[in-house]
Amino acid sequence: MTQTPFQHAQTIDVQPPSDCMRWFLPADAQFKGYEDIIVQDVEFRTESIRFRKEKYYSPSQKRTYLAALPTGYMGQFGPGVRAWVLTLYYADGMSEPKILDLLRTVGMSISAGQLSTMLIKNQEPFHAERAAVVKAGLASSPWQHLDSTGTRVNGKNEQCHILCNPLYTASCTVAAKDRMTLLRVLAGGADLVFHLNALALELLAPLGVSQKWRRMLPTLLSQDQAYTEEQLDDVLNAHLPKYGNNLRTSVIATYQTQIAYPVVKLLVCDDAPQFNWLTAQLALCWVHEYRHYKKLTPRFLAHCELLKQFAKDFWDLYRDLLAYRDYPSEAQADALRVAFDHLFGQPSGYQQLDERKALTLAKKEPLLMVLSHPEILLHNNPAELGARQRVRKRDVSLQARTPEGIGAWDTFQTLIATANKLGVNVYQYFHDRIVQTNILPSFAQLIEERANALPLSASWSHIP
Repeated sequence: MTQTPFQHAQTIDVQPPSDCMRWFLPADAQFKGYEDIIVQDVEFRTESIRFRKEKYYSPSQKRTYLAALPTGYMGQFGPGVRAWVLTLYYADGMSEPKILDLLRTVGMSISAGQLSTMLIKNQEPFHAERAAVVKAGLASSPWQHLDSTGTRVNGKNEQCHILCNPLYTASCTVAAKDRMTLLRVLAGGADLVFHLNALALELLAPLGVSQKWRRMLPTLLSQDQAYTEEQLDDVLNAHLPKYGNNLRTSVIATYQTQIAYPVVKLLVCDDAPQFNWLTAQLALCWVHEYRHYKKLTPRFLAHCELLKQFAKDFWDLYRDLLAYRDYPSEAQADALRVAFDHLFGQPSGYQQLDERKALTLAKKEPLLMVLSHPEILLHNNPAELGARQRVRKRDVSLQARTPEGIGAWDTFQTLIATANKLGVNVYQYFHDRIVQTNILPSFAQLIEERANALPLSASWSHIP
């Protein structure tokens, strides 16, 4: 029988029935050995351990020296209960009162405050591993998924940003979801440093900065100097207060040219405006795009039929693009571009549908980005599934009450989601890290190894 390190197996010989039982063996019955059958059971119980700690007193220093507990034992609780508490709360979605009920049912003496401390306090090793996961995940592929969902922190609305690819999922909760905030998410939370370079100047016009201020900016900022966010704020607030926000976002080119942190080259996301210009390329979600068409409410039967036929054609093209990912070719890419133009460029006679199709046609390049990079997905479901985990957490716990608490939410939701993608048992991982045996490899190491075995950036290798 295959078993995990946390399973216990035993063999029990079942003897033939005794004479007092309701049925009897025939007189000529012969013993023919045993037949194996596997029955699973589980046992929940507390275990109280008494440690005898050596104690010494130094008269010269007037100080008592006491031996330390083994690694993983903190306060009144051992590594087993701590690992289970983290698993039940963060991985299985149980509330703190329910965990308390479970622990007390098996005879454990624990208070609500002790449980809360176990979930939030002294989690620095896990916070460090989360940071390593984010950096390794960003380095594992040139494309990433990004999405956001609301989160309450001490009664205030904040935003949880989900950053992921096939090898990891990271949660990051901050106060806003503007471009500057998303830039910090892509940079792993690092402090931003700004340069006024050629790419930054090119971004000024698309971001709505007039030619007058575009000419003035090089006179205010030196192209040879790096500016912290505070230094940049001082300059822009003094000279260009009305245009400060657009000018700050224009220097996101610094992110695209820096080498201190892995740079995301392509972002898979929805069509929210704050995602524009963050990365060199953008790929839009087809599932999200179709949601715009689901909002149409035709009143006439003819328009209903037109919308129904359009939906069929939309998903037929979607399936053709999925097939292209498996067998990409230049000829097929050209055919799919023609099909896209025909579907969204031809008028149908239903005005609302045609207006919506024109808006989709304007997004042709990001919607057909898969033709240039077949590795990417056509949808943003991985990030939306990550956001759903935060929504479920919100349903159970409503909100985090402290910055330390929301930091724990981000860390453990990152580690659990990544463990699931890497096929790592979450309880075993928590127990291994708490007792510091470190038998299990780090997630960052696993991400790097898996990335080397997957073609996550094959199409970029052909780009000079």
